[in-house]
Amino acid sequence: MPLTSPLRLLLTLLLAGLAACSSAPDKRLLEHMNQDGFGKRYTGNVEEENYTTIGDTISISDPYHKDELTLSKKIDIDGTILLPELGAVAVAGYTRTELEVLLMEKYSPYFPQLDIKVDISNTGGSKKYFIYGEIAAPGEKNLLGDETIFEVVMRAGPSKDTANLGRVRLIRADPRDPAVYEVNIGDLLENGDSSFNMHVQELDIIFIPPTILAQLGYFIDSLLFPVKLVLTGLGDALFSLNQLSYYNSNVLH
Repeated sequence: MPLTSPLRLLLTLLLAGLAACSSAPDKRLLEHMNQDGFGKRYTGNVEEENYTTIGDTISISDPYHKDELTLSKKIDIDGTILLPELGAVAVAGYTRTELEVLLMEKYSPYFPQLDIKVDISNTGGSKKYFIYGEIAAPGEKNLLGDETIFEVVMRAGPSKDTANLGRVRLIRADPRDPAVYEVNIGDLLENGDSSFNMHVQELDIIFIPPTILAQLGYFIDSLLFPVKLVLTGLGDALFSLNQLSYYNSNVLH
């Protein structure tokens, strides 16, 4: 049976709508989507060679020009520092070696002899990792360097009753090649096996899951939550009635 014109038009519009819903993300959205690593603008392996980011302090020295080129500058929110003769210079994301080369190149037209040295200070806590789950102190932590997953988990205070140390997860987020490692810290505690005592890197996410019994307890607690609310409400109402009754009996009479 052939379709009538109105029905055919309606079907066409419906198919077009479904096609639009399943199309690729909006072009403007794609421009802002994270394409590399954790999504930070300035990244690197800070323990191989320190690199700069927002809030770091850069100290510059040159034995030939102690007055002009001995200074310390904090990297501004736009990734730049203000330098004599040069003005604003973009330095965020550079390693120590790259910065020394950059500044030697930029200052060479002003000074015939140069030996610029750079020191990077991360005292503002610009390098982080994250730890959550069944611990006493979750949240964002400063990366101190040369730390293992055992050290950071123990420092965070895992709950002896609910933390599942046999299935600790270390997550290295990436839109293309994410990595999730499951680490049994219990092995290290029980028999000293440190085979999987992984080194913690900047922007790692560490999660300590609950045990099966703890998960069951949380599930039961969530089921009873509405009942608790009702009982709490009834208790408050009864307390208010008792207070009112006491006031009427002992104050008004």
